[in-house]
Amino acid sequence: MRGLTKILVLLCLVGFIWYKYGEDLADSNYQAAYEDMQSDIRTVINNPNVSTSLDTLQDGLDYLVGELNQVLDRIPSEDKQQIQEQVEQPNLKTPDKQSLSVYNIELGDSKEDVEKQAGTAKRSSYNEYGVKWYAYHKNYHNFFMAAYDENEKVVGLYTNQDLISAKQGIKLGSAKDTVLKQFGEPITKIRKGFVFYQLQNNDEYHLFHLDDSYVTIFYDKHEDNTVTAVQIISEELEEQKKDFYVEASPQLKEGFEFQLFDLTNAARVEHNLPALSWDNTVKETARDHSSDMAANNYFDHTNLKGQSPFDRMKEDNIRFRVAGENLAAGQLSSIFAHEGLMNSLGHRENILHNDFESLGVGVAFNSEYKPYYTENFLTK
Repeated sequence: MRGLTKILVLLCLVGFIWYKYGEDLADSNYQAAYEDMQSDIRTVINNPNVSTSLDTLQDGLDYLVGELNQVLDRIPSEDKQQIQEQVEQPNLKTPDKQSLSVYNIELGDSKEDVEKQAGTAKRSSYNEYGVKWYAYHKNYHNFFMAAYDENEKVVGLYTNQDLISAKQGIKLGSAKDTVLKQFGEPITKIRKGFVFYQLQNNDEYHLFHLDDSYVTIFYDKHEDNTVTAVQIISEELEEQKKDFYVEASPQLKEGFEFQLFDLTNAARVEHNLPALSWDNTVKETARDHSSDMAANNYFDHTNLKGQSPFDRMKEDNIRFRVAGENLAAGQLSSIFAHEGLMNSLGHRENILHNDFESLGVGVAFNSEYKPYYTENFLTK
């Protein structure tokens, strides 16, 4: 009965989509149709008035969003080239107030000003600071995330694309030595309450205290230790986070999952690869493995039953032609997990694998709130 209901829901959704967007699709205006569909579906999904008991509708919407994310991959090459040309790189300017900016946005700017420049966020999800990351992009081009305080002022920024501007001339691709020369000695520990936490970064990132903010510069060791991403957190927001790891919650788990998915796609697009679609079914397989590792205190692709990632997918009736798995554990957030995975050759190859089509991410926390991350990549 549930399966029949889902089919009926999907048929209704497809009928509605063709009614509302069919003209654009018929005219090969794929970009306009794609963006309008994504916006409308996200509005429904994020509407707090939609009852959580409508799980069948939610499943249908999740599935449809995943299918929509594959629309661009099926567009003829000549149309795809036209869409690429429409995604313009912003004219980056030297920051006015802060040392660094992202997409010409600085800490303290208003949400209204951000969205005048970047449009409406594609997704919002909770992060480890107890606020939401709002993800802005155009088919994962010009990707960045912004966090806001209660007055809708920017208190956090992140990007792993060429959207970084600095008074000191630092940008994506700058050498690590240049960063250290311009910003000086990085911080090696950070205080939370009465405890100092030593930062273990292996020179894959450096933390600086600049302009009443904490700036993390990430490096790509596979590209000559050059700048690959930046995170900027206001001093006030950082100080509100009292512990190294924060208390786990369903909202944080889901936030980490979607953030890792978005970061992966932003990295793929930056490397001229197509974005992956979200796979809600394999997400559950990934969640189960993260939960198993967290509960039983191990970290391995092979679980305690001797099952490989491929065994677990098959057990969950997931069919695939090609599959892969990435694991991470202990990182403060999906940002740190993703940047670490990009610096690990085997994990990086999965993230930038040309033949993968979809991705499901599962996160779990142990009793000490240490997060475990599992990414399952698929081609069906």
